Amino acid sequence: MKHAQGELLSIDLTDRTVTAEPIDDVLSEFIGGRGLNTRLAYERIPFDADPLGPENRIYFSTGPMQYSTTSYTGRMAATSVSPLTNGMFSSNAGGFLSRNFTGAGYAAVEIVGASDELLALHVREADEDGTPVVEFEEVPELEQAEVPAVSEYVETERDLEAEHLACIGPAGENGVRFASIMTSETRAFGRGGLGAVLGAKGVKALTFDGDADAEIELDWPDDAGEVHREAATSDSIMKRQGTTSVTELSNAMDALPSYYFSEQSFEGVEGISGDRVEEKKYKKGTCSNCAFACKLPTRDEERGIETEGPEFETVMAFGSNAGVDEMVDVMAANQLCDELGMDTISCGNVVSMFLESEDEFGNAELARSVVEQIAYREGVGDTLAEGIHRAHEEFGAEDWTVKGMTFSAHDGRSLNGQGLAFATSNRGADHMYAEFYPYEYPLVSKEDAFEPNGLDGKPPKIVEKENRNAILDSAVICKFSRGVVTDERLAALLDADYADLVDTGGRVVEMERAFNNARGFDRGDDTLPYVDQIEAFDEGLSEYYEIRDWNDDGTVPGYDDGVVDRSAGTADD
Repeated sequence: MKHAQGELLSIDLTDRTVTAEPIDDVLSEFIGGRGLNTRLAYERIPFDADPLGPENRIYFSTGPMQYSTTSYTGRMAATSVSPLTNGMFSSNAGGFLSRNFTGAGYAAVEIVGASDELLALHVREADEDGTPVVEFEEVPELEQAEVPAVSEYVETERDLEAEHLACIGPAGENGVRFASIMTSETRAFGRGGLGAVLGAKGVKALTFDGDADAEIELDWPDDAGEVHREAATSDSIMKRQGTTSVTELSNAMDALPSYYFSEQSFEGVEGISGDRVEEKKYKKGTCSNCAFACKLPTRDEERGIETEGPEFETVMAFGSNAGVDEMVDVMAANQLCDELGMDTISCGNVVSMFLESEDEFGNAELARSVVEQIAYREGVGDTLAEGIHRAHEEFGAEDWTVKGMTFSAHDGRSLNGQGLAFATSNRGADHMYAEFYPYEYPLVSKEDAFEPNGLDGKPPKIVEKENRNAILDSAVICKFSRGVVTDERLAALLDADYADLVDTGGRVVEMERAFNNARGFDRGDDTLPYVDQIEAFDEGLSEYYEIRDWNDDGTVPGYDDGVVDRSAGTADD
């Protein structure tokens, strides 16, 4: 089985030391990316670690596909304990960082401890003797700097473009629980608050650079060329509108959360549709080596706004859920979140909660003001920075979260399989963990489609999708490769039996679950605010556990009583 190559570089911020160690056994078993990160985090992070404490660790890695030139491979993974969900959390970001990361020569980078001074870490390939090269640069001048200013500093002082950089904005420094790690200025390790983890460690920025040669044999099968060709020649609407192409369909199916989740469709949807995004798109945008080019560089010259996006989930959070029906207003909020370093979905939804409490739906100017207050924890923003789960009672609002994470779009009240997938996800209410929603929209072939209502036949597919997506996140391959990177091609690209890959993906999901079990998560966390609106939800959840051979209380056997064998990464039963 193909897997990433290289050592684990461990950077100790407390002692300002670096070490490198071989991890070939872990790589051969867990491929790279999310799988590799999960195994390392499971073994090395204390089960009772404070997400914002020095005992937490954060891991960055790529997978074997980042050594290729195949489309859909411009991504990398980050993993830590989330300040938002309090569980193990993996995120991945697109852009161009992954190739520069592999150039530094490491399979994974681990950041340990915490610094009293604000730092930029500069990782280079090892010297001729194999000694790691990492510079600890104190950067007090970057305190509270926004993301573009950090990029400008690195380019001026280090002669490195933004594609070499991962950094945080003011939100990460100020411990906003949904702060992102940004790269290429507009691409985000989003959702789980990993930017706050770096902020708590005193790390403002990391750069990666080098010309290390991969030791992996690049004898990719013909499928790699076919993947690239199909990406280049595809006439997918996503090349013009990105994920916003689904906005009006979602609205028509009552699957577009609106007015802080009180409604499921939005009368002003035309003003925030994919057509409106396409009108503002001024050039193509892509990730490293990808010919699909589904990104959305947009601008509005009249208001001086230039951003990348918004994608569909941001359109929901800052658009329909906030009662805002003007695309340029959503673009402005998207740009602001990128500059300040915050996840647009979590930020937009918590702002929507605030607008509801003030009877101010549709007030885009107020929304942007609150975004800034959140990033700097000023005024009401200090409370909102804690996220919906921790703040909702103060605003008299419902808790629209799963495991502390607020919902993305594709409303589970209409798309019931996606609803169950929100509940089972170890990440919380994230649509990409199982990515079940396409099967409940009329977008796929009839033999793969499900009726939106009910859960009949859906738990086995949710398990399969969670496992497969864990492999995509380990390879690392973009999930928008659906329909192109088929099961057969995925197996060929990774030189493995597809059934074995799915089994490996299941082990990754199980390790995440087991780690979270040790932190107190169980069946009670696999629930929804609208659980009573999904017929036979409890039966579907039990079926999901049965397929995974887990206990009916949502724990992995051997972990429900605290018995853990970290050396094997599996239950000691």
